[in-house]
Amino acid sequence: MANGLSEFEKQRLANIAERDALLKKLTQEAQSSGLFAKPSPKASAAADSPRLKKKPSVRKVKKEEEAPVPRRKSSRLLGIAADSEVAKRKADEEHEALQQAERAKRIRKSDSFTFSDILISGQKLSGDSLIGIDMVTKGVAKPYERTFGDEDIQQTTDKELRALREEMSNLQLWEAWEPSRIKLTPERVYTMTFHPTESKPLIFAGDKMGHLGILDASQEKPSSSIKTEDEDEEDDDPDPVMTTLKPHTRTISSMLINPSKPTHLYTSSYDSSIREMDLEKTTSVERYAPESTSIDEPISSIDMAADNPNSLFWTTLDGAFGRFDLRTANRSAVKSWQLSEKKIGGFSLHPTQPHYFATASLDRTMRLWDLRKLSHDDPVPVGEHESRLSVSHAAFNSAGQIVTSSYDDTLKIYDFAAKGLSSWKPGHTLPEDEMKPDVMVRHNCQTGRWVTILRPQWQLNPQSHIQRFCIGNMNRFVDIYSSAGDQLAQLGGEGISAVPAVAVFHRSKNWVAGGTASGKICLWQ
Repeated sequence: MANGLSEFEKQRLANIAERDALLKKLTQEAQSSGLFAKPSPKASAAADSPRLKKKPSVRKVKKEEEAPVPRRKSSRLLGIAADSEVAKRKADEEHEALQQAERAKRIRKSDSFTFSDILISGQKLSGDSLIGIDMVTKGVAKPYERTFGDEDIQQTTDKELRALREEMSNLQLWEAWEPSRIKLTPERVYTMTFHPTESKPLIFAGDKMGHLGILDASQEKPSSSIKTEDEDEEDDDPDPVMTTLKPHTRTISSMLINPSKPTHLYTSSYDSSIREMDLEKTTSVERYAPESTSIDEPISSIDMAADNPNSLFWTTLDGAFGRFDLRTANRSAVKSWQLSEKKIGGFSLHPTQPHYFATASLDRTMRLWDLRKLSHDDPVPVGEHESRLSVSHAAFNSAGQIVTSSYDDTLKIYDFAAKGLSSWKPGHTLPEDEMKPDVMVRHNCQTGRWVTILRPQWQLNPQSHIQRFCIGNMNRFVDIYSSAGDQLAQLGGEGISAVPAVAVFHRSKNWVAGGTASGKICLWQ
């Protein structure tokens, strides 16, 4: 017994082996009949690991009602034998029903909505205007480690540049609420914009699941919420008043305010649609989408020329570029060009010469195009520049300069005004050496899977001749640069616990907003 197992122990191990063999046989028979799929090792490990189990999060945003998922029915109670053709057919039908339910959630809704139809949470708008009549007129990032600050400003010898650096660096976080309290969307912020009004900061944010959040940052915290030292320390302060809508069924990829109608907001989505929201009448209508809901053409970006508010331009994840006249209801009148074999992540029109536009693509190129000479069969760009890795976005400013962000960890600035862009004739092309960037700035663009891609955004109407743009910083700041590549500021503050990856400038005021993966907003003014 000392050198071996007892008879009792041998019998116990034999019983265990016999039981395991029986269970294995039953499992294999059930899988072959299609009753259930074998779980993946990763899924099993994740389910069993106590470290990976997450506590359910409590959200203040009310979830929309979803169609009930078909429930499984017991084959035993229905009198169906486990290993039979009927059981296999039943399992196939249940699997197909679940797939159809998931597909139905992602199909765009082409109806016209009032805000009450798509309201998720926040302010009820019963008949009132949302904005009011006054609105009509490389390496691992080290969180909170600054790479630009007061010392850099003090060492600036150019008086004008130093003054601008001081001005931009003096922008402060909105004091009324900490960023952790301003949860504008339920999911990750993907795109943002300011309303062009200068009377107050009005921010729009679109998220990963098609929600649209609206924040009026002119509101003040109620005086009753100010506590004294003797009062309870529990956090009972009310959150800021926000409105959350759901006009799309998938990611809101881009948004803009109609330059001629400040009450009209356009949003594009991966659900293949572009919707127009009337902020005064509180309605939302679909302005463009493929003729059938079965056609999947995710839209990556939209833009509109200031002097032609009737034409809407967009790009897709399939590399297409399109134009649609909003005055017609005939969707077959859409004009489109296949400009890339891969995803076009972002594009923009030249603000004052909108026949020129720039595209940024997954094929690693930034291309400059001229609509006046753009063939549908064989579109040829004015010129192109190839980066080492994919280019995320290309943004035009009114001075004829383009800034791009790329996964090669650079911001590239191209000055086409200095190369005579305003005097180019239709069909003008640039050789490869003239398409090289004039300035390159090192910038960590490794966002990973859970942070929205970093995209630079110009201030469209700066109140000085120095052009400037903003972009998120993986150290949890927002960086501001000039068109010469000089850093003007690095905006941060207490309470910022995530990367404000989606950063935008107000058109004319020195207001900057940043959106995070948790749907929260930072505002500097």
